[in-house]
Amino acid sequence: MKFHINPLASDIIISIYVIATLYLRFKFENETNVNPGLSIVMGICFVVIIWALIKLKVLNPNWFGLLNSKKLKP
Repeated sequence: MKFHINPLASDIIISIYVIATLYLRFKFENETNVNPGLSIVMGICFVVIIWALIKLKVLNPNWFGLLNSKKLKP
């Protein structure tokens, strides 16, 4: 049994995740001296986590309806 999250909830979770990780990165980088290489590695790690959840079909983003693959027929 696979765990699936519906598209709207997935969009909300991804949005919150992106905002939270950006906040944590900016806060961490302001408080400590972080070189650019470490900053890039942290960003890539955060992106890989969300990418893996999408590839495993746990998250099913609809991108808030912006990228509909179904075309409307007239």
